[in-house]
Amino acid sequence: MPPRCRVTPAQRRVLKRRAAGHKTPYRDKIRAEIVLLAGRGYANSRIAAHVGVTVDTVRRWRDRFAAAGVDGLADPNAAAGRGASPRWPSPR
Repeated sequence: MPPRCRVTPAQRRVLKRRAAGHKTPYRDKIRAEIVLLAGRGYANSRIAAHVGVTVDTVRRWRDRFAAAGVDGLADPNAAAGRGASPRWPSPR
């Protein structure tokens, strides 16, 4: 079993807010819940079964949290404030 994640009280407040937020994207809720359960000492397999993801997913987000804290839970492929360009039909 991996060692328990160290979650400070300030981090726990942020993660609890994310896990319970009604407007929080689903992926952010899952990531927050994974780290909260890891902070309570649960095994990766038990977290995966509870949250409904694979053990590899739990391992990934635990590792990212350990390396970079709450900021490590952000989507590494998403560019802030940049969505897809609108597609307009070409003028005829």
